[in-house]
Amino acid sequence: QVQLVESGGGLVQPGGSLRLSCAASGFTFSSYTMRWYRQAPGKEREFVAAITPASGTTNYADSVKGRFTISRDDAKNTVYLQMNSLKPDDTAVYYCNTGYSRGSWGQGTQVTVSS
Repeated sequence: QVQLVESGGGLVQPGGSLRLSCAASGFTFSSYTMRWYRQAPGKEREFVAAITPASGTTNYADSVKGRFTISRDDAKNTVYLQMNSLKPDDTAVYYCNTGYSRGSWGQGTQVTVSS
């Protein structure tokens, strides 16, 4: 069974930083692309960032490019999202996803950017 457990969210001021973690299990983590998505109230879930296996090639949504950094630690079966220069528009529930099972989602972690 695929399990994805997101953590690290919270309340942060505009311009602040936060690091999200996603602990994965139930598949060979090092073999699959990992992705972060987010969903704001009343909006569709949107792609945020991706990182491939092996080479660790990254890809970002234009809205977060230059501010967010995705990384992975295959020894810990964990993918991270470092979020800097946060804006109110970044407020959302953040979810991770694995290429092994595109339909599997964790509970997500709430990020709120507000003064």
